Amino acid sequence: MSNERIIYLPLGGAGEIGMNCYVYGYGKPGEERLIVVDLGVAFPDMDTTPGVDIIFADIAWLVENRARIEAVFITHAHEDHVGAVGHCFERLGAPIYARAFTANIARGKLAEYGYSEDTVRTASKWPETIKAGPFTVGFLPISHSIPESSGLVIDTPQGRLIHTGDFKLDAQPLVGEAFDPDLWAEVSAPGVRALICDSTNVFSPNPGRSEVEVGPEIEKLVASAPQLVVATTFASNVARVKTLADAGSKAGRSICLLGRAMRRMIEAAIETGVLTDFPRVVSTEDAAAIPRENLMLIVTGSQGERRAASAQLSRGKYNGMELKEGDLFLFSSKTIPGNEKDVIRIINNFSERGVDVVDDSSGKYHVSGHANGPDLARLHEIVQPQIVVPMHGEHRHLREHVKLAKSKGRAGVLAVNGMMIDLSGNEPTVAQWIDAGRTYLDGSVQIGAMDGIVRDRIRMALNGHVVVTVILDEDDEPLGEPWCELKGLPETGRSHAPLVEVLEEDLSQFLGRAGDKTLTDDDKIEEGMRRIVRNTAQNEIGKKPEVTVVVSRLS
Repeated sequence: MSNERIIYLPLGGAGEIGMNCYVYGYGKPGEERLIVVDLGVAFPDMDTTPGVDIIFADIAWLVENRARIEAVFITHAHEDHVGAVGHCFERLGAPIYARAFTANIARGKLAEYGYSEDTVRTASKWPETIKAGPFTVGFLPISHSIPESSGLVIDTPQGRLIHTGDFKLDAQPLVGEAFDPDLWAEVSAPGVRALICDSTNVFSPNPGRSEVEVGPEIEKLVASAPQLVVATTFASNVARVKTLADAGSKAGRSICLLGRAMRRMIEAAIETGVLTDFPRVVSTEDAAAIPRENLMLIVTGSQGERRAASAQLSRGKYNGMELKEGDLFLFSSKTIPGNEKDVIRIINNFSERGVDVVDDSSGKYHVSGHANGPDLARLHEIVQPQIVVPMHGEHRHLREHVKLAKSKGRAGVLAVNGMMIDLSGNEPTVAQWIDAGRTYLDGSVQIGAMDGIVRDRIRMALNGHVVVTVILDEDDEPLGEPWCELKGLPETGRSHAPLVEVLEEDLSQFLGRAGDKTLTDDDKIEEGMRRIVRNTAQNEIGKKPEVTVVVSRLS
């Protein structure tokens, strides 16, 4: 029996929604040749990751095994699948393959880091394939909420794997390729060892709806609006952006796109031939001169992002445009869990301005890009895999997806980030555990989630900060009194005296009592002063702040 094996290792996207990064390997244990599927990002929040720009998978294990990586394959152009290519390429050094539209987006991200267009190789759709070491990989078209989404057919010496990527079963997606059940059945006919499958909407009990269903409802809404119409959706949902633009055009309105991401996606779709009949758009300068009842803005910021066009419009003027009482604002999107506060803040801001806001609570103006529970069951039946491996979902999604597979008599395995699965036998087994953390882009620097930097930032935000400075002369005697600088702390406490004066008095007493062993040892001075500040602050204001002690000595 061969001692070679197939392995599957999620580094991001399994146990969470977003930050997708998956590894497949084939060969002898510890010597497998590897391919990487997707390099995506997640987005921070002020509660847990203040100041962080984006988050992506910790690829330390991949870097350690860089010489074994054959290629990187990107399934589609959503940020949680392609957003980290520019940040990770140099450390991985492997060629990147993607279909034309996705490649266009990926090249733009890599260009920001000075990489040439040749870094990303444009792949054709199935049945054309790419040889990558022991793997043969093909891009299998499937519908999603962005053009040219593809599953991957991954052939190994021990059988065929299918990695779905993100998908829905949409026969009329308007833009991009429709789901073709006959093609998927044909590809699956030789036998599929494992289906590695999107789990995002596993709990949704009804079959998913088609993109074509939202167009008529949006047209009615836009046609009935008496004044300016503004709509937001995911910038990457090219079909929805086109639906919105078509609705505005049919209502006799000029169309203006606001937001760099929105314009970039439409440009990429036109450049790659995905879009051929998008309505003519006007510039923001020209839009300002068009009567409000004849204008429609399509803007970024459907998730409440503070810098996006939606949020800025809700706070006042943006690029010379301003919403007024009686205008209509449409959220043609679903609010991703965790973004509710930011979206509601925008809605309330618009409400204060007298703007009528319509969201998707009615279900009329948005359909999901992910397969619902019945759709997942249908794909299982089409593919007939030996093993189902749920991916792209929180733990509860993965667990429910395993239950769905087992209810139909199929083997299922719940694999979270860092769990290396051996897919070679009749039943999947855990082969190894890998440290699978997170990397933060903090400004222009990549830092580890466990480095303590963000933790310290959170502690300062929660507790405030005190800087204590003390100077000692050549004889190790204090030169004057220590002084404090406070940030994020109230001016007075329980004693009603200024907090800074109470702290400085207690610190002076500490120095006055200190012996030579303390005064000649910077570490002991810092330790003592830190303890004094925290204890005094606790008594005065009920908080223990973070403390920095600066000891200066005259030589």
